[in-house]
Amino acid sequence: MDVSVIAFLLLLLAVGALRIVEMRVSRRHQKQMISQGVSKPADPSFRWVALVHICVLIGAAVEVVFLHRPLIPWLAAAAFIAFVLSNLIRLWVARTLGQLWTVQVMDSTSLGVVTTGPFRYVRHPNYAGVILEIISLPLIHTAWITAIVGSAAYCFALSLRVATEERILFANPAYRAAMASKPRFLPGLF
Repeated sequence: MDVSVIAFLLLLLAVGALRIVEMRVSRRHQKQMISQGVSKPADPSFRWVALVHICVLIGAAVEVVFLHRPLIPWLAAAAFIAFVLSNLIRLWVARTLGQLWTVQVMDSTSLGVVTTGPFRYVRHPNYAGVILEIISLPLIHTAWITAIVGSAAYCFALSLRVATEERILFANPAYRAAMASKPRFLPGLF
């Protein structure tokens, strides 16, 4: 097996391990918020979102190994830069939200509305980071089928997720006043 394939598979494993760590941190934050009276509404889209993340990691590995995707240096460099940027965006979101950051929808507006950090510009910066990651991670080793199918599947799951999340968040007048005029994902769009 080529060194670039091994390195790519190790990167996928590292991303998978990071997702497990994120789940643990999220559970800790959820428990803390629930103890403060925050409710955890039903979020049927969470399973789809999690499934897409898992399938992108597995799909990229399978595509690179079994379809013998080549490493194209200029594409790998551009995709890796986008991947790093996506994770910097996600880290910025997590740091800005602090104890309010979770991977599941929580009705945390009773604890305040966050309007700092990336939330100064958009309502859902984390999702912009995740979309960028789902596109860029497979492309690091030219797994273009996974990038296309994964991003399409994530956009579908995200449409369900955002509908649930915004229904809950916009029920709070403070959130509505602070965030209604901001775009969902990217500044200046939609």
